[in-house]
Formats: sequence, structure tokens, C-alpha cells
Amino acid sequence: MSIRETIGAIPVLAAANPATLASLMPHIVVRRWKKGGHLFLDKETVTQVFFLAEGVCCLYKLGASEEKQGIFIYGPGSMINEVILDERPASINCQLLTDARVLSMDRRQLLFACEQDFALSKAVMDSMALKIRRLYHQMKNTANTVRGDRRIAAKPWKLSRDFGVPCAGGTKIGIELTITFLAELLGSKRETVSRQVAVLADAGLISVAKRHFIIRDRDRLLQYFTQS
Repeated sequence: MSIRETIGAIPVLAAANPATLASLMPHIVVRRWKKGGHLFLDKETVTQVFFLAEGVCCLYKLGASEEKQGIFIYGPGSMINEVILDERPASINCQLLTDARVLSMDRRQLLFACEQDFALSKAVMDSMALKIRRLYHQMKNTANTVRGDRRIAAKPWKLSRDFGVPCAGGTKIGIELTITFLAELLGSKRETVSRQVAVLADAGLISVAKRHFIIRDRDRLLQYFTQS
């Protein structure tokens, strides 16, 4: 896939007018990253804006005891770090969950292009707004008023929506998902998540094998965590 085709598959950049894209092309760098690598680290000075063309990454924070707290998982087409447009250091870590192909450019180039192209500016704002709305939703789901098993049921359902692949047993989440990683995404103890996953498996809602989750029936799982 050419750089121009890759840009067309990234909604934020695809929203720009042709003249803007032409001006940005000389400043775009495309690089392949290996699974496990970090695009940037918390408190690091970052001058590049990153867009995920292929692969999956996770944004996470480290707690007081160095435990991971997953915030977002992004797939292809995502703008990763709009927050650095404020010219402050990174405020989160970004790790690749798979091999990836990443586009990047200096944030000054993107800001200059946004000054010239309102459609591009609006696309960047829309990307930020979507993340803010997701954060609001996560705050609700982490409240003590939401039962633990329902919180745990909700996360695999959402991952199956974003990364689901049809399979013989239902819908397979197309990224590796261990109990430990699920606990990090939920900010819960591994033992607690393991017990609740076993409950969901016994109910025939999910199954876990070889570091992957399979959602047996997405409608039933949705009903499980949305029931009053």
C-alpha cells in the first residue's frame, strides 16, 4: 500500500483537502514497529503525532506500585496522541500489542495544516471528542455502583465489537487477551477477574483458549451487562 493509499485509510487525514495533503506528504514518515515496542512513554518529550495504519496499540498508565492501568486500545486508522498538540510532555504510555505500521509527522506541521484547513481541524477535534466521550463512559463503568461481573462482561463485548473476527464458536477477539491484560484494562485484581471470567464461561457466554477470548453470543453478553 502506498503512502497516499495509507493516508486515505486514516479518517483524520483523509478529511483534509487535496492541497493540504500535498503539503503534508513530504513531512510524513512511515515506519514498521515490532510487537511490544513503545511509541512513547509517560512524561517523555514527544514532538511527533502518530497515526496507526496497521496493528493494535494500548495506551496505559502506571500506578503507584507500577501496575498497569489500560486506558484505550486503538486499531488501524486511529490518531494516537492528539494530546501532545498542546506542546507538553506525553502524559501516558503507548505500547504496540501487535506488529504495526505507523505514520508520524512533526506536530508543528500538523498544526500549520490545521490553520489552513478547517476540515482537517474538525477531524482532529472529532477524534478528541470521541476519546473524551469514551473516558466519560469508562468512568461510569468503573464506579462502585456497577457490579463487578457486569464490568468484566462489558469489556470483552466491546473488544469483540472493535476487533471481532467471526469463528466457528462465535466471535473471536482478534488480539491476544490474557486474564492479566484484562485485569489491567479494568483496573482490577487478576484473581477477581479470573473468578468472574470463570462465571461467564460457565454461563456459556465466553470461552478462553490460547490467549484469546471467544464471545459465544454477543447479544446474550450484551444483555448480561446491560440488564437492570
